Amino acid sequence: MREWLVGGALIEGPGGLLLVCNRRRNGWLDWTPPGGVIDEGEELLAGLTREVEEETGLSVTRWVGPRYAVDAEAPGLGWRLRVEAWLAAEYEGELRVDDPDGIVVDACFVDPLACGERLRGGHRWVVEPLGAWIEERWADTRTFGYQVRGTDPRSLMVTRR
Repeated sequence: MREWLVGGALIEGPGGLLLVCNRRRNGWLDWTPPGGVIDEGEELLAGLTREVEEETGLSVTRWVGPRYAVDAEAPGLGWRLRVEAWLAAEYEGELRVDDPDGIVVDACFVDPLACGERLRGGHRWVVEPLGAWIEERWADTRTFGYQVRGTDPRSLMVTRR
């Protein structure tokens, strides 16, 4: 079972919440908050800060949170995922897209009322927690759990635990 730790950034700025457009291996595009896989041995906030800067050019100088955590397990695909989403309390720099991994192809601040449209078609374990946080803006940490069944990424059954 492959396990990933992912940091997600909740960055609010001019026009709303920062979302990035990712080009996946199969060519599929989806929108998510910036962030990514934390390298082995790397501290989560250090890795999240690195990922945000690589993807967006922004340097987060103070984090608050986490605001939510996601645990998703997909035994049929052989992976387990843990995500922590942190709020960027302070950041600097100019928004630019120059991802060295070539995954992030666009980034923009999106009005919270329009985030649902951008996120449509995304993974349930990304869309639901982010949508709930956008609506409620809680200050504590909430946890969301998902079970992913199936072996074909095009027809997965995702249930909330």
